[in-house]
Amino acid sequence: MLQQYMQGLDEEVAGAKELAHQPMKNSGHGGFKATYFIFAMMLLDNIGFVANMASLVLYFMFVLKFDLSGSSTTTTNYLGTTFLLTLVGGFISDTYMTRLNTALFFGAIELAGYLLVIIQSHYKNLQPVPCAESSCVHGSKALLFYMSICLLGLGGGGIRGSIPALGADQFDHRNPKERKDIASFFNWFLLSITIGATLGVTFVVYLSTEVGWDVGFAVSLCCVFFGIVFVALGKRFYRVRVPGESPLLRVVQVLVVAAKNWRTEVPKTADELYEVRDRKSVRRELIPHTSQFGFLDKAAILPKSTDPAKWKVCTVTQVEEVKILTRMMPILLSTILMNTCLAQLQTLSVQQGTLMDTKLGHFKVPPASIPVIPLVFMSILIPVYEFAFVPIIRRFTGHPNGITHLQRVGVGLVLSAISMGIAGLVEVKRKHELLQHNHRISLFWLSIHYAVFGIADMFTLVGLMEFFYREAPLGMRSLSTSFSWLSLSIGYYLNSAFVGLIDTVTERLDKSKRGWLQGRDLNTNHAERFYWFLAILSVINFVNYLFWANWYKYKDNVPRDEEMLLRAGPNNNGTTTDDSFSTSMSFVSRTRDFSVTQEKEAESTSK
Repeated sequence: MLQQYMQGLDEEVAGAKELAHQPMKNSGHGGFKATYFIFAMMLLDNIGFVANMASLVLYFMFVLKFDLSGSSTTTTNYLGTTFLLTLVGGFISDTYMTRLNTALFFGAIELAGYLLVIIQSHYKNLQPVPCAESSCVHGSKALLFYMSICLLGLGGGGIRGSIPALGADQFDHRNPKERKDIASFFNWFLLSITIGATLGVTFVVYLSTEVGWDVGFAVSLCCVFFGIVFVALGKRFYRVRVPGESPLLRVVQVLVVAAKNWRTEVPKTADELYEVRDRKSVRRELIPHTSQFGFLDKAAILPKSTDPAKWKVCTVTQVEEVKILTRMMPILLSTILMNTCLAQLQTLSVQQGTLMDTKLGHFKVPPASIPVIPLVFMSILIPVYEFAFVPIIRRFTGHPNGITHLQRVGVGLVLSAISMGIAGLVEVKRKHELLQHNHRISLFWLSIHYAVFGIADMFTLVGLMEFFYREAPLGMRSLSTSFSWLSLSIGYYLNSAFVGLIDTVTERLDKSKRGWLQGRDLNTNHAERFYWFLAILSVINFVNYLFWANWYKYKDNVPRDEEMLLRAGPNNNGTTTDDSFSTSMSFVSRTRDFSVTQEKEAESTSK
């Protein structure tokens, strides 16, 4: 019986290895060597993309003749739509095209958008004339404008929905060393974005505001083109994951079948639920059953005398995929307010900068370039975090990344609340000096809360991206990674609605009958109150986040398994001392209890 058990266990290990991944092309490639091309693309693409994030509010105001609120709202709506469209890129790269081809396709769309915006910014007859309305863009000029920013948003969103997962795919999570490298990849991924953003908000913003908007957009177009060339050149080095079944369709199937079986009682044991365990017919990981969201288990009930078929029954793995996405939602929603704060920094703070002293010696700094301060901080702190912070904290926590993904996100949420409090104090000082002493304080006062928020972004964005990638089912990783951008999208949209709501409410409550952010004059508004209101909401949101972070159950108990891997340590061959660690995490969790039981049976038989 012991021999039969060992033979069966070998088959299980082989099955687990086959199930651990979707089909992969060039599986012998990958590693950091392949990611250099991805880092180059993100650096070049973000030169123009982040420059637009910082300066489009001024382009809309001075070139396209939007008013103060119109330019701010249009900017946040554009950025919100761009990040929302990352879901489209993630969905396509999971379902229909490889992640590389998806990035190249949307890169071409982004180039077309830049071409149209260059044409409109160059020719005066394609630009609107000043008017007394909130928006002066009408007719064919409006068609050209909205077509250009729609293409820019679609292209930029599609790239960001596919590229992070393409990079993380270059590391095999079954290999203990490569599994730890995934965290490092996301840190260096953020660094490449940061360096590109730094060049964008200095060089490109200066060209746009001081030389010509068409020149700035042309430089951005060239950067995107060379970025596409770089990522295409790395094709022969990539591990390319083959697209699979539509992840959204799998989710819908679970919801529909569970609704059909709403009167059916869930079996007392998970073994009675339907699962396909033939490794030859299944090309995905098997996820063990969990007790959360028991209603969804109804989708895995196979009625007697019924043949398994789609829309009639779902596997336990398919149900657990939906449970994982459901567990992720509170974490996603808890980070939205932070991105609303980010939207304020990219619009309101830039408008504040136009009323401050922008001179640095004999050089006049464009207000839209002030985000360079946090970007420089991040460029320095990311290597420090990777090479100093993580190894030190790792000694105390035993976690390969120093702290967990959710702890990293929590640190960012705390810092964002502090940033909003500082922003309110800076605005009080700016107004006091200008109104009481007719003195404009330096633009670099804004750098204080910008720097704090930049550090917050370093913690939160990378933590979210790695969290969504590592926790997502294998067939949904591009779509899941897009959730971190979705948080940005909702944050920008919420900012647009938030400003209008705050103005409406405060207009009724304030004795002056004037909203905090109404009108065109920041000196008569109360932006500091708005900042402090966001700070208070951020503190409340952090408490809410703590609840959901403690409630969350990691897939396959990933943090504990990784801690065991770390403490086991590598042997001289660079592999772990326990051969069982070479199998996938899903296999370890799924067979742990089975192995112990069978081993006891084998021992009793041999005696």
